[in-house]
Order: sequence, then structure tokens, then C-alpha cells
Amino acid sequence: MSDKPFISFIITYYNLPGPHLRECIGSILSLSLSAKEREIILVDDGSSHCVLDALEDMKDEIVYIRQKNGGLSSARNRGIDCSTGRYIQFIDADDYIITSAYEQCIDLVRYTKDVEMVMFDYTTNPSKKQQLSNPHQEDTGTSFLLHHNLHASACGYIFKRTTLGSLRFTQNIYHEDEDFTPQLVIRSEKILSTEIKAYFYRKRRGSIMQKKNPKHIIKRLDDTEYVILHLNHLLQNMPQPDKLAMQRRVNQLIMDYIFNIVRLTRSERQLNKRLQRLEQYSLFPLPQKNYTKKYYLFSLLSKYRVSRKILNLVIKTIP
Repeated sequence: MSDKPFISFIITYYNLPGPHLRECIGSILSLSLSAKEREIILVDDGSSHCVLDALEDMKDEIVYIRQKNGGLSSARNRGIDCSTGRYIQFIDADDYIITSAYEQCIDLVRYTKDVEMVMFDYTTNPSKKQQLSNPHQEDTGTSFLLHHNLHASACGYIFKRTTLGSLRFTQNIYHEDEDFTPQLVIRSEKILSTEIKAYFYRKRRGSIMQKKNPKHIIKRLDDTEYVILHLNHLLQNMPQPDKLAMQRRVNQLIMDYIFNIVRLTRSERQLNKRLQRLEQYSLFPLPQKNYTKKYYLFSLLSKYRVSRKILNLVIKTIP
């Protein structure tokens, strides 16, 4: 029996309400894991105040790390480097674990031989009843990426430390999960996926996805383009099955990227400029693959200028 913790929970925190953080930590403490089986690492990414004052009765249960503000990726990387658990779970400080549902995920990890990752879903309505004992599907990471859409959030997985290896989050970009998660998944030889909603996601004002100022929008788009080009570069040297799987993910990211260019900028000039850059890397037009009906239709409509104008008009009607 290993003396290392079973799961390291890495919580990233920056200037959030104390009650939210207490609820987050409390949800971990309510699990059936013993003190020796869990490791709770709280990474304070340079908050304006020391949050420990709000955690007086929980201090003995956590490892508290305070660092100079470096962003979410920096905080998660610090948590990884300081953790010792056999498995890792990320949690944002204003979200929390749904106990009964997450217990099933723990059981899948504990009692399934050689499992490297357990995937689960999230909810924004924890009071809604859900079916427990959901069926799960076993797959390799390559096969999963080739046949399924991927929830990019790194908080939606329990994963094995040895599978992670030297992989870390890219710093100073938005959408870092879009870059990190496909690389982690494709490294996994045994994945169990379930639709059980084991994670509560708190919708918050002022989040990256809600900011509307032009400078912020351009950075979002630039960083998405970076992720697309980075993953496309990585897949060039992958074995053929992995290459096809990662190519599907890249194509889906491009579809979302084009959609967001139109929706967020409402600028034909921005769209044409960015599509031209994708063309330089042979990433546009999108290949007409039957990944999903939505993807196939989008790839068809975005291919030609005339049909793209129709697509643009449709997208612009979406809030």
C-alpha cells in the first residue's frame, strides 16, 4: 500500500468570497476519503488579502501556498509541482464537489484496474435530481478523441499523476484548458467516461467568457489561434491514430474559433484576416468530416464566401 495520498485536490484561488472557498473545501472534506487518502492544496495566486483568516477551523486540513499573481495556469502548475497524490483533481475556488456523485467517480478510480482517467460532467443546478450509478464507457484517450467531443475544462477529470508526466499548463493565455486537456487525454491508455454530474460550476460575473471590451476579445481570439496552431504543430509528429484523433480536436476548435470571430467582433475584416492566417497553415477551409452534424454543416457553409455570408448573418443573431 502506497503511503502517498490517493487524490491531490488542487484548488486555485484569487480574490473570491470566503464563503465560496469554505464551501469548496468543505465539499472535499465531506467525501469518504480519510485524511491520509486526500491532499488539499490551496494555491492563492496573489490575492489582495490573506484568505487563511476565513479558514481558521480548516487550516490543519490544507496545504496553503501563496504566490505572486501569475494567473490560473501558473497557480495550477504550482499546485501540480507541490502535490504528491497518485491522482489529481483540479477545482476552482468558487466551485465545489457534489459529494454523492463524486463518490462514484472515486469508486471507479479505486476499483478499476489500470485506470488513468475518469471523466465526469458538471452542473449549474446542484438541487436538480440526477440519476446515480450512471453507466460508464471504457476507452483509450486516442479512441475517445477520435469519436467524441471533449469537455475541455481540466476540472472535469480525475487523472493519474504518471499520465501527466512533464505536461503543464501554458502560462499567460486564455483558454489554457483547450491546450492542456487534449494533450492529457491522448496520453491516457485507459479512460472511463461517465455523464454523472459530480462538479458544481458557479456562473460568475466578470469571468473571462463574459468580458466584452475589444482588447479582451482580441486576446481571447489570439490565444485561441495560438492553441490551434500549437496542437496542430504537436500532431505532426504523432503516430497516425493519435494524429487523426488530435486533428479532429483541432478542427472542432477551428469551428468554434470562426464562430466566435463573427459573434464577438461582428467584423468581416477580422474574419477574413484570421481565415487567411489559417489558410497559410492549411487549416482552412475545414475538411468536410462527419464528426457531428453541426460540424459537417458548418464546414460546408464556411467554405465559400457566399455561404459564409449567410452563416455570418445567422451567427450575428445569437446573443
